[in-house]
Amino acid sequence: MALAAGALGVAGAFLKKKNVRTKQPKKVPNVWARPGMTVTFRAELMPGREGDDRTFRVKELLPSGRVLLHGVDGEHAEKEFERVQ
Repeated sequence: MALAAGALGVAGAFLKKKNVRTKQPKKVPNVWARPGMTVTFRAELMPGREGDDRTFRVKELLPSGRVLLHGVDGEHAEKEFERVQ
């Protein structure tokens, strides 16, 4: 009887430890832009314009990862902008 109780205890501890390992921490989404920050279109997309003329403020970040901008129509993706430095 003691042997059976010990075996159950070991099995319970093993299963509990296994559950702790399989639980992964909450992942923070990779957010490349936030409302209010400024982004600059790549020069290739707006040739002939200076950097200040290609810079706009983010209005909203969409669930798809695209953004809406103040002063520009449509949704825009991260690859359309210069890297933040």
